[in-house]
Amino acid sequence: MLEEELASLLDDPAMREAVGVVLERSDGGRQELEWVDVRDALSSGQWGRLIEAGVLVGGRTGFTLDDPDAVKARIDDPPPEGKEIEPESWAWYDKAAGTTTLVLFAGYWNAGIRDTIASFDNLVLQPITAALPFYAVIMLLAVGTGLYSTLLQARLRDTEKLSAYQERMERLKERKAAAKERDDDDALERIQREQMDAAGDQLGMVKLQFRPMVWIMLLTVPVFLWLRWKVRGGHLGVGETGLVVPLAGAVSWQDPLLGPMSTWIVWYFLCSMASRQIIQKTLDIRTSPT
Repeated sequence: MLEEELASLLDDPAMREAVGVVLERSDGGRQELEWVDVRDALSSGQWGRLIEAGVLVGGRTGFTLDDPDAVKARIDDPPPEGKEIEPESWAWYDKAAGTTTLVLFAGYWNAGIRDTIASFDNLVLQPITAALPFYAVIMLLAVGTGLYSTLLQARLRDTEKLSAYQERMERLKERKAAAKERDDDDALERIQREQMDAAGDQLGMVKLQFRPMVWIMLLTVPVFLWLRWKVRGGHLGVGETGLVVPLAGAVSWQDPLLGPMSTWIVWYFLCSMASRQIIQKTLDIRTSPT
C-alpha cells in the first residue's frame, strides 16, 4: 500500500469513516474481515475501493489491513478541513449600484422616472437613431449590452469560489448518500449538522452570482426603458413600422410575436443572445464555473 494512496483515501471524510470501521472491527488489524462483517457500516463501493487501493489485502479466510500501523497513524491525525472559503461581502459601491438599479427598475411602472431616464438616453442615442433604421439601432444596442454584460460577468464573477462552494455541497451529498446506503445513523447525524453549518454557503453563492447581475442591470435597464419609451410612447419615425418576420409576416414593433412578448423585445433578445455567444467564443471568455 502506497502512503500517497492512503492519504488520498483519508482526505475523503466518508472513506476516513470506512477505514476507521475496518480498523475497529479487525481489532487494530489483527483479525481478518469479510464483507459480511462490515456491510452494515460500509457500502460495497467503499469495501471495493479499500481493496483496490491496497489498504485491504487478501488473507487466509478474508481480508486484513496491509499496514495497520500506518493506518493507525494516519487515522489519528485530524481530518483535513479543506480550503477555507472566505465569506462573500459587497463593497459600498456594489450596494450603491444595487440601490440605483432598484430605482431604475421602478421606471417600468412609474412614467415620471421612465420619461426622465429615456429623455436623457435619447440625447445620447439621437445621432444613432437619425443615421440607422430602428431595427439596426436595436441590433447595435443588443450587441453593446451583450459585450459589456459578458465582460462584466467574466470580471466580477469569481468562478473559482463558486466551484469551491459547489464542490463542498456535492461532497456532503455524496457522503450523505453513502451513509444512507449503509444505514449509518451516526454518520447521517454528523453530515446533517455539517449541512446546517454550510447553510451560509448557499447565501455566499447567491451573492457571488447576483453581484455581476446588479452591474449588468445598472446599464441594461436604461436601454430597455428607452426602447419602451421609443416604441410605446409614439417616438418612432414615420417609416419605422416594424419587421417582416418568417411565418408571421409583417408585424409592428408593438405586436405580440412570441406569446405576450412584443416584436421589439423578441428582436432585442435574439440579437443579444447571438452577440453574446459570438463575443464569448471570439474572446474565449467563460462565465460559468468548470
